[in-house]
Amino acid sequence: MAARNLGSTTTRTAARPGSGADAAVASAFLVSTVGGESLSRNDAAKRRRARFHSLEVAEVRPLTADAVEVTFAVPDELADDYAYLPGQYVALRKDFDGHELRRSYSICRPPERGSISVAIKRDLGGRFSTWATSELAPGDELDVMSPQGTFTSTLDALDGKHVVGIAAGSGITPLMALAHTVLARSETSEFELVYTNRSTLDVMFLEELAELKDRYPSRLALHHVLSREQRTAPLLSGRIDAPKLDQILDVLIRPETVDEWFLCGPFELVQLARDTLEAKGVDASHVRYELFTTDADRVEPRHGRPVVVERGEPTVAIEFTLDGQSSTVESPISANESILNAALRVRPDVPFACAGGVCGTCRARVLEGSVAMTENYALEPDELERGYVLTCQSHPKSDRVVVDYDV
Repeated sequence: MAARNLGSTTTRTAARPGSGADAAVASAFLVSTVGGESLSRNDAAKRRRARFHSLEVAEVRPLTADAVEVTFAVPDELADDYAYLPGQYVALRKDFDGHELRRSYSICRPPERGSISVAIKRDLGGRFSTWATSELAPGDELDVMSPQGTFTSTLDALDGKHVVGIAAGSGITPLMALAHTVLARSETSEFELVYTNRSTLDVMFLEELAELKDRYPSRLALHHVLSREQRTAPLLSGRIDAPKLDQILDVLIRPETVDEWFLCGPFELVQLARDTLEAKGVDASHVRYELFTTDADRVEPRHGRPVVVERGEPTVAIEFTLDGQSSTVESPISANESILNAALRVRPDVPFACAGGVCGTCRARVLEGSVAMTENYALEPDELERGYVLTCQSHPKSDRVVVDYDV
């Protein structure tokens, strides 16, 4: 990959009209993306149930020394199943020596019928990511879940809107799709990105970001912050901590001018950004955030971990509806198992991806009873108020719990 200048451009002048190609792209986005006749975030989340299909790998393209972009070909008969909003993700599934691994990866390209692309970065000790970045090749087939997630825009229109993304490492992936879409959908929208990495060699989509900047010089502002490489501007050198982020928001970005924020990266950075924005008076409803987790070498059981119900042992009745079919499973109180684990013991097709409270694939609504959630990094406050929970993190606290995956 050729080196490009990691400039930081903040000057905003009159918006430059997009090219004819950009206009065509914007038109194609009309039904499926933000800022037009688009689906709402809730509609997008519930328009399809998460299902896996085997897709062929069309291309594997190197991004950095340890990251690749993988493009899957989507046949016409599945095109509607794989329609997506910018910012959504897919889960990939593969068996390793008889053990199923699932990993979630954000979609990195704006919506395009017939293909879907994700970026995968190799993590030290990560079995799935190591295999994907070193062995996955065009022509291979892999199980790919239909797109999920609510890390998408809530803006009804983009004219004159100022959208800001703060990302670290592979957290840039969903922001690539969002930046393309925001800039292409309106001639007066602005997108600003603070992107932190260790060095220039670690910057994913370096060329694409530079090309996007060339296409929209007055409406895209890029701020590359490198923690282990000295930049000309001290503000763009070093790790982003509280003082540096506070200064970035004072010098480079004026929060009062921003209509929507997208934060994506490790927990520490995302939480720091959320806290800092809150302290500066930014309404939490204008902040979208998503965490990424490293590819820890964990094994997700295909049918839920084994649980034995002893005769006479106190149990909880868990009833759930999936695809219009209701099932009931008894769960020993002593096992303290999650609703997801219990459901998987009788319905292996219950949707899940990360099983860590991050992706939201296992989201369901509690209709009766009560549960306690251990972690929640995926559901918005309004979803919690309406009774939605992450079943991978939810444990029954009543004698009977009824949840619905279909609502």
